Parts: sequence; structure tokens; C-alpha cells
Amino acid sequence: MLTNFFKIAFRNFWKNKAFSFINIAGLAVGMASAILIVLWIQNEMSHDKFYSKSDRIYTLNNRDKFNGSLWAWNFTPKILAPTIKHDFPDVEEAVRKTNATFLFSVGDKRLNVVGCFTDPGFFQVFDFPFIKGNPNTCLDKINGIVITQELSEKLFGSDDAMGKVIKIDSSDYFTVTGVIKNLPNNTSFNFEYLLPWSYMKKLGQDDEYWDNNSVQSYVLLKPGVRQDDFDKKIRDITINHTKGNADPSTTQVFTQLLKDRWLYSKSENGKYVGGRIETVKLFSIIAALILLIACINFMNLSTARSEKRGKEVGIRKVVGARKSLLITQFIGESIFLSFIAFVLAIGIVELSLPAFNNLVDKKLFIDFDNAYYWLFALGFVLFSGVLAGSYPAFYLSAFKPVKVLKGTFKTTNALVTPRKILVVVQFTFAIAFIICTIIVEKQINHAQSRDAGYVRDKLVYTFIQGDIDKHYDMIRKDLISSGAAVSVTKSMSPITERYSDGWGWKWDGSTEADNKTDFIRMSSDADFSKTLGTKILQGRDIDIYKYPTDSTAMLLNETAVKVMHLKNPVGSIVYADGSQWHVVGVLKDFIYESPFQKIQQLAVFGPKSWFSVIHFKLNPAYSTQKDLQLATEVFQKYNPQYPASFNFVDEAYAKKFQDEKRTGMLAALFAGLTIFISCLGLFGLATYMAENRIKEIGVRKVLGASVFNITSLLSRDFLKLVIISLIIATPIAWWAMNIWLESYLYRITIQWWVFAIAGGISIIIAMLAISCQAIKAAIANPAKSLRTE
Repeated sequence: MLTNFFKIAFRNFWKNKAFSFINIAGLAVGMASAILIVLWIQNEMSHDKFYSKSDRIYTLNNRDKFNGSLWAWNFTPKILAPTIKHDFPDVEEAVRKTNATFLFSVGDKRLNVVGCFTDPGFFQVFDFPFIKGNPNTCLDKINGIVITQELSEKLFGSDDAMGKVIKIDSSDYFTVTGVIKNLPNNTSFNFEYLLPWSYMKKLGQDDEYWDNNSVQSYVLLKPGVRQDDFDKKIRDITINHTKGNADPSTTQVFTQLLKDRWLYSKSENGKYVGGRIETVKLFSIIAALILLIACINFMNLSTARSEKRGKEVGIRKVVGARKSLLITQFIGESIFLSFIAFVLAIGIVELSLPAFNNLVDKKLFIDFDNAYYWLFALGFVLFSGVLAGSYPAFYLSAFKPVKVLKGTFKTTNALVTPRKILVVVQFTFAIAFIICTIIVEKQINHAQSRDAGYVRDKLVYTFIQGDIDKHYDMIRKDLISSGAAVSVTKSMSPITERYSDGWGWKWDGSTEADNKTDFIRMSSDADFSKTLGTKILQGRDIDIYKYPTDSTAMLLNETAVKVMHLKNPVGSIVYADGSQWHVVGVLKDFIYESPFQKIQQLAVFGPKSWFSVIHFKLNPAYSTQKDLQLATEVFQKYNPQYPASFNFVDEAYAKKFQDEKRTGMLAALFAGLTIFISCLGLFGLATYMAENRIKEIGVRKVLGASVFNITSLLSRDFLKLVIISLIIATPIAWWAMNIWLESYLYRITIQWWVFAIAGGISIIIAMLAISCQAIKAAIANPAKSLRTE
């Protein structure tokens, strides 16, 4: 019997090749889209869950009240992790991590490489697979270093890296004590090497200040220790260690499972309640909808061909076939087509994965060696086949054999039919996707067009490394005299990033409540406004060369002046970071972090603070290439050991839109695929309709109907369904996009023309899909269509 099922399924497939192709193509595209999204979701959901002790690894976090709101953040004091490890027996291991960038030299090779400082117990917590070395001892010595396989190949080629020596910066030598496999694409860590914390101490970068939140800390709890119980024990550890200070801390400490951190990093009221998980949920829904739309195609085309299979059903029932047997037959055929579509979908996925990986910035792949993949594939094919074939199976098996064999059976032409409902559902989702895509793009453009408050064009920054700081004055002078730059300034961070913030400041008129006002910090030596293109509203710029007392000068932005309630800010004294700073100027607000959020209070400190970056404005009289060539010569002259590396501020600023752009591009991609699948179904239905009404069309042509009249007649019903879909999709998309926009303080308002454009696009595309078949039928020779069969 099973053989007979396959024979019938194949004969039906071959007999109706056009419809079968449309069915399989639509299902395959839907499956491929769903598989791509599922691969991305699986990657997101698996972040930091592959460690053998992942159920016991926690990040340490802080919670405190600032600017009237309860905040949570995951940067902690350097002293926190070792203190917890020493004082609490519940802890099996505690480690810290902070980023570090050094120049690596091996022979003639010189590379700037990003890595981390960490504690010796790092690999007891995080069991990254080792190629060579002992994970228990590799970070014990001050001159030991662990590198990734990729860095090993960069530095040593195919040679064994173990025991080899690497020169770091221009002074210290390290021996490779371990080589680990390249980091998987589902870890939150991003490093190419690990250096022992003892080396950080040697450099003088370690401290025991409980108010310096500058590293990420992790604890491995012993088996059986409950998170809630442990959190109660460590909650006041920072408060207790600062009780005797002039400004005691009110910061509480709590833990979060590391494997939850990737998806839940958004802080609300001192708790992590959202983040990437919201995007994961969104695309889970999109994957389900695309697959549903593809299955709706199958249902519609299968039921549309019901009359052609009506006699088959009637004869089967007359000779004794039970309804359950017919249902099994039709669902089996559906699963057969689903299997073919799945094979085709895998081919589409494999071909499109490189481009999709580039779009989502991942390294996704199908693990064909994994047994779970084949179980998923089997379940996916069965689910899709049953979903797509269930309604046609029950529909076809319900035919009455007497009516069918008498020739009195015909499909209903009622106002509301399941087929029309399915078309409306299809296009409702498709139109909703189009509306969402337009709104996401509009929101991105809205933020991009927002005045940043500084001039990004030809603005470049480079990090202070090696001898740059020692020769800074000469570098600054030569950059200007060579014509490479028109102005230069130092800062503690790039203008597009936040490296530091602080609170507990005091000024004339400040209150106890102001003690918890958080300020973003920057720094400058001179020409801050001239170089970055910011605008000074009051006072002047910091200039240590013209005003030696500007070592403790300060600039405030407009928001800071408002928050501090300063009527005459210039000349005010601010007590911060153990020093007394005098305000010399007020800056017009400029975008420092997210272009989608409101601007926060910011202070620019004079040279008594610290610097890590040099900004310089390229000379507009020369080409960018020439400016960079001249700048490279200057830096190579004073810092020959380091390769000159420059970063463009406009490119760094553009990265602030990456997540939104990625969401927009994915929405546009899947909206396009949804429309394609829906129109593929419409094309099939229009083809079938034209075939069924061929004699009617012939009669109408003989009686004088024009091609336009016939085309309009055949297209009218489908156009009505698309318009109904637009009416239903509009409030759904409006509601969904309003929720999405709520996460942005700086956002657009949704306007009526968005829905008009989406409706126009969907109607035009749908009409193109239908009209080609309608026109073909309208211009056919009526003599052939009216010929007696």
C-alpha cells in the first residue's frame, strides 16, 4: 500500500508539473527563510551555554540609584572578585577580565592585537578547548601568555607556538604557555590572547578602590549553592568596605547567570529584564509566519485543484476507501512534496549562508554531523507537510461520491471561502512586513539626520601607544606643520564612545541628592572644540598651552549646566575625583553615545585627568589619502615600533546604527520573501482560475469584450482580497511598531502615508502577479477555447 501511495503521489506531481513547481518553490523559499532565522536564533540562544559548568557561572553586577532611577551595570571594582573568593566559602573560583591592546612582535612581524588580562583561574571557570598547554597552570607565571589558534598562525605560521617568545610593546617578553582553539561564535568573549593579572599589577594598572568600576567579574559557585542565598550574602559588600570613607558607597552587588547575560542585558529599575531576547522573539514570530504563509500557498493550490481530483476521490470512496485512508493519502503526498521542498531549501540555505552571515555578522552553519540536526530536519519536514496538507486532506476527503460522479459537484463560489480567508491571511502578514520595514527605515533615517553636534567629516583618531605620549608635543606640531592636519587634541576616549563616568561631585549649590548625579567624562589638552567641531556657547575652550592653569579646567555641556542648576557656569568650581576643577566654558550638547536616546550630562576635564586617544582634523586642502600618508610619516618618525593606525569618526558613528540597520535589512529581506511567496501563490491561483474559465473568456471575447475588460474581470476578486488584507494589516502593524518605537526616546511619529505606500506597493506587486496570467487568457484565440472537447 505504501508503494501505491508513492506511485499516486508521483503521478499527481508529474501530471501537474506547473502547480507542483509553484507548490515546491513556495514551500522551499519559506522553509529556507525559516531555517536561516532558526540558525540565527539557535546561535543567540546558545551563547555562553557550552561551558561544562555554565549552570554555576555568574557575572557580578552593581545596582544603585542615579538621576532618580535605579540602575544596574556589570562593571565592578578590581578588588571585588578576589575579596569574594577569599571571604565566601560558597565560591569555588572568582576571576576578573579587562581588555588590553598591545603591539606583538615576532621577528619582522608586528601586530596590534586585542586581548585580556585575567586571573590564573580563568580556565577553571571557562573550559575553552586547549590545543596545547595545561589550563590549570598556563597563567600562573607573570611572563606566560595563552593565545588562540588564529593568533598562533598569524605570528608563527604552521610552526608549533608552544614555548615560543613574543615581544609585547617594546619592553617585555612572554612565553607561550597555551594555545586554545579559536573562540566559538556563540561566546560573549572576544580576545586573541590572555595575559596574567600579575602583569597588569606590574604595569601599575591594578588598584583596590571600591569606587572604581572598571572590570568584569565572574564567580563559579560551588554545587548546590542557591543564587538567591548567595546574593543576600554579597549584597552589601561594597557598602561595608566603604563605611569609613568620606563618601561611603550605597552600591549593592548581585549576580546574574552568565548564560542569561547575552539575551538579558537591558536594565530597568535595577534588574535585567530584556535586550536581545526581544529581537529573538520578534524573529521567531517572523520565521513562523513565513513558514505559515508558504504552507498557505500549498493549501490554496491544493484546494483549487480539488475539482480535478474530485472523481478520483469519488471512485476511491465507491470501491470502499475510508475517509481516514484518504486523509492519510493526501497528507502523505503533502509530506512527499515537503521533503522535496526541504532538500531544495537546504540548497538555498547553503548558497545564501555567506551573504546572510555577512548581514547578521555571524558565522552560522548547518552541522550535518550532529544527530540533533537530522531529528530537527525530520520533525521540520513532518511538521511542514502536515501543516500544509491538513486542510486540503480534510477538504478533499469530504467530497460526496454521488455528486462527484454525477458531475453535479463543483467548488463553492461563496462570498467567504476558506481559500479567500487564507489569501487574506497571507497578504495581511506580507503587507504588515512592508509597513514595518518602511517604519524601521524611517526611524534609522530620522536618527541619522539628527545633528550630532560635531563635525565628523575628515575627523580621525588614533590610540596613544608606545612613545606617542612622550613625543606628543612634537607629533602635534609636526601634524600641523606638515599639512596633514589643521588641529589636534588629546582625549580619554574617542568622541563616539564612553570610557568613563562618575558621580559624587559637589559644586556651589549642590545638594545631597546631587551626589547621585552621573556625569559622562571626557578630557582635553587644547583645541577640543576646534578639532571636533563642537560649539562653545559660553566662555572658552581648554588650552593648556595658553593657560597653564587649565590643567584643572573643565567644560560642561548644556545638559550638565541644567542638571547642576548653574546660572553662571563659567567660573564655577566643581569638586570631582579628589580635585578642584574650574569651569571655563559651556559646550552645546552633542551626541556622545546613542543617537536614538537623549543627551546626558557631560564634563570635559583638563590635562590633570588622563588620555588614551588623539583626535586630529585632516587638512581639507589635500586629499584624504595624502593627509593620511603625511600623518603616517609623522607617527612613524616618533613611534617607529608601532604601525600607524587611524580610525575615521564618521565610520565609528555609522556603527551606532548597525543593530537598527541590521533589523531593518532583515525585515526588508523577509518582507520581500513573504511578498514573493504570496505572489507565487496568487500566480498559481490566477493560472488555475484562467484555465477553469477559459470557455467563459472565449464567449465574452466573441461577444465583444476587450482585453482590458477580461483582465479586469479576472483580477477584480484578487484585488478585493488584497485591499481587505491592507485594512486588517494596518492596525496590526501600527500597534507593533508603536511598541518597538517606545524603546527610543528620540523617535518618529507614524504617519498615514506609510500605510498608503505599503498598500500601493502590495497592490501593484499582486496585480503584476495576477495580470500576466489574466492578460494571457484574455488574448487567447476564442476559437480554440470554445472548440468541443
